[in-house]
Amino acid sequence: MGKRKYPPLKQRDVVSILTALSFVLVRQEASHAQYERAADIDKATGKILRRRALVTVDVYDDFGDKMIKNLISQSGFSREEFYGATSATAKKIR
Repeated sequence: MGKRKYPPLKQRDVVSILTALSFVLVRQEASHAQYERAADIDKATGKILRRRALVTVDVYDDFGDKMIKNLISQSGFSREEFYGATSATAKKIR
């Protein structure tokens, strides 16, 4: 069997990744937390390099393929950028 495209992550792994990607916790209600990242703007041209992103994280769950794919999509980063944000998660996709 081959490797999984989206290796499973624990909630603490997802929070570490988001923190490494400059997301900050903006609110937590019940079992969900929302992390926000400001847009990246080129100071010389004023052009938006990466849009603002808001990621909703379930605070009590482990994450499988479908949920991780959704988190990556919400973040605006590629799979490689997302998993590569921390050394511990980067090892999971090598």
